[in-house]
Amino acid sequence: MDYYEVSIRAAEESREAIANRIMEMGSTGISDNGGTITAYFEDRGGIERIAEELRLFREVLRSSGLDPDFSFDCRRLPGRDWNENWKKNFAPIDVGDSLTIVPSWLEGTAGRIAIIIDPAMVFGTGYHETTRTCLSLIEKYCPLTNKGSFLDVGTGTGVLAIGAARLGFERVEAIDTDPMAVEAAGKNAALNGLKNISVIQGEITAAGGPFDFIAANLLSEILRGIVQEVACRLKPRGVAVLSGMLPGQDADVLEAFKQEGFALIERIDTGSWVTLVISRRPPDLTGDLTEESLQPDRSYHGRLAQRSDLSEGLPEKRAIEGLEVRVHPYKKFLHKGVLRYQFVYLGLRA
Repeated sequence: MDYYEVSIRAAEESREAIANRIMEMGSTGISDNGGTITAYFEDRGGIERIAEELRLFREVLRSSGLDPDFSFDCRRLPGRDWNENWKKNFAPIDVGDSLTIVPSWLEGTAGRIAIIIDPAMVFGTGYHETTRTCLSLIEKYCPLTNKGSFLDVGTGTGVLAIGAARLGFERVEAIDTDPMAVEAAGKNAALNGLKNISVIQGEITAAGGPFDFIAANLLSEILRGIVQEVACRLKPRGVAVLSGMLPGQDADVLEAFKQEGFALIERIDTGSWVTLVISRRPPDLTGDLTEESLQPDRSYHGRLAQRSDLSEGLPEKRAIEGLEVRVHPYKKFLHKGVLRYQFVYLGLRA
C-alpha cells in the first residue's frame, strides 16, 4: 500500500491542536520538528479528503482562539519508503542535566539516563516544548521532595511518568482520558523495563494519592478545572509542575491554585508556552535561622548568615550556623533589603 506524507507549517500555539486532529483523521505516524508537523496517511480515500478536512479545521482553530493560518503540502510515497522517511524525523533529545529522550530504534547518549519512546501513534513524544520543559523541571525539583510517589496527569506517550521513574520515584501513576495514549504509555513503560508505573484510563479523579510530585501538561481551562483534585492529592511538602498554558493564560491558573494554598516557586515563559512550578506556601522567616525555627524536609525562605560563601550553580549542601541546608542559588531574592535564598533544612551537621 502507498502512503501520503503531509507537511504542515503552523504557529506554535496551534500545532498541538492540529496534531491531535491529524491523529483523529487516522494518521499512522506523526512528528513535530522545527515548526513543521509531518504526518503519514494510508492511501485509502485520496489526498483530497485529507486536504479538505485540514481546510475545515481552520475554522475550529479560529473559534477556539488559536491561530488558524497554516499551510500544508502533500506527496505520495511508495509503501516501502514511508516508514523510513518518518523515522528520519526523530533523533535523541538531551533534556536537563542528565536525561535523553530516545526513539526506540536508536541508541541514546552515552552517560545519560535514557527515556525510550515509540512515538508512532500519540502526540507528546518529548519533541514538544512543554514536554521538555516539564521533564527538565521534574529533574530540577525532585531533590526537594521525597521520591515515594509521582502522578502524571494527561500522560500522552508516558514521557514524564517514565522520566520520573528513571529519576528514582518509587511509585508512578500515569493517567489519560485517551485510550490510545493509555496503550502507548503502557507500551513505552514496558520498552523501558519499568514495572513501577501504573497506567490508568480516566480523569484525575481515578488517580490514587497522595503524591510527592504531580505533573500536569494540559490546556489552561483543564488546569483550572482540576485545581481541587490536584490540591487534595499533593502531599503538604509536595511539588507540582503545570504546563500547556499560552502566555497570558497562566495568571488565572496560578490564582486558582493560590486559593487552595499554593505559592509560585518558578515560572518559565518560552514566548510560546508557560510552565509553573508550585508548592504549599513556605513560612517567611524574618530573623536569622535557628534549629528551633526549622523543621526537617520543609522548604523555607529565610536569611542566611554566610551569604558570601554561596556560589551560583547546582544546589549544594552548606553549613549555616551549625545547620546543614541545601541552598538553591537560582531562587534568590531581596526582602526588606536582605538577600534571601530558598533552601531545604537537612538537620544538624554531624
